[in-house]
Amino acid sequence: MSAKIRASHILVSTDSRKKDVALTEIEALHKKITDGADFGEVASEASDCPSGSRGGDLGQFGRGMMVPEFEEAAFGLDVNAMSGVVETDFGYHLILRTE
Repeated sequence: MSAKIRASHILVSTDSRKKDVALTEIEALHKKITDGADFGEVASEASDCPSGSRGGDLGQFGRGMMVPEFEEAAFGLDVNAMSGVVETDFGYHLILRTE
């Protein structure tokens, strides 16, 4: 297993909206991408993370650099695979492993 991976993500934060609203939003984004929308374009339009301006690209990271739920999901993906909805203390994420 690689010591570092590269991934992009979309965050729908629960800081500025209720959890049920955020969950509905991230599920709609997941459907949009699985129906053919480009992950990077959706991230640029909808992510609450500053990485959205880079299409959600987080760059390379190793174990211990992300919150445990995010890390487990990201490292469990094959390259070019997208996660389902991942919940962390920041909100809801979709993760795309790119390397």
